[in-house]
Amino acid sequence: MGKVRVAAIQCSLSDDSKANTEKIAHFVEKAAQEGAQVILPSELFHGHYFCKEEREDYFARALPAANHPVIEHFKKMAKSLGVVIPVSFFEREGQAHYNTVAMLDASGENMGLYRKSHIPDGPGYEEKYYFNPGNTGFKTWKTRFGTIGVGICWDQWFPECARAMMLQGADLLLYPTAIGAEPGNTDPLATKDRWQRAMIGHAVSNVVPVIASNRNGKEGEQTFYGHSFIANERGDRVKEFGAEEEGCLVADFDLEAIRATRAAWGFFRDRRTDLYGVLLTQDGKISPGAAK
Repeated sequence: MGKVRVAAIQCSLSDDSKANTEKIAHFVEKAAQEGAQVILPSELFHGHYFCKEEREDYFARALPAANHPVIEHFKKMAKSLGVVIPVSFFEREGQAHYNTVAMLDASGENMGLYRKSHIPDGPGYEEKYYFNPGNTGFKTWKTRFGTIGVGICWDQWFPECARAMMLQGADLLLYPTAIGAEPGNTDPLATKDRWQRAMIGHAVSNVVPVIASNRNGKEGEQTFYGHSFIANERGDRVKEFGAEEEGCLVADFDLEAIRATRAAWGFFRDRRTDLYGVLLTQDGKISPGAAK
């Protein structure tokens, strides 16, 4: 795959799954009309971000991936528009619950699932109450428009996640997100710059475009700060929304040219896998005889 046009969707969301599906579908169609081939909605877009508090009744929002109404809706859209759409949803599998993305190819095929690996736990983001740690491992998919890796929200802060997807051949890194103000912080944009810089760092150190899609608007006492963006392989923010805008960010990339640039920088040539054993420890202590 050579050139590709990508899009990130940003909008506020209600707690009405049908209304949200229609709203996201509108922006998917708009992005497709603008020529986008890979279109990214935000995290858990079928309702309000419910993880700000621990409530037993919210587990009823989880559904199996098979025949999930939101996935089925966007499978039809992906096929009719000929676009790739990663769909974020609250998954129930047996007695487990996951924060999951289904990767829908331009044929309408569900290429498989990625389950969020890093699960946050803090004021306003009580995800460990709801989600099991993902068991899929980091994944990429060879879609019609290039090989795509997807990390979900808290995953985006971890360089290991980005690098693992790159080692599996990713041409693009996508991050659906739900992030905003933290309880007790008077600055609603307190983490916005750090949030962007973390992902821009992935773009630079992996020589890869990064697409981040966040929700915005106020949900109860929580305000989501938007600022979705698309960064190129140099880490330049080529497109960015502010806090209140809704719509689609669209940008073009030449994946073949970026691959050549990545090889020339030597970040992957010069890796020292023989020295990275410490990364597999919690405390930095490697047991005798283990790889260093």
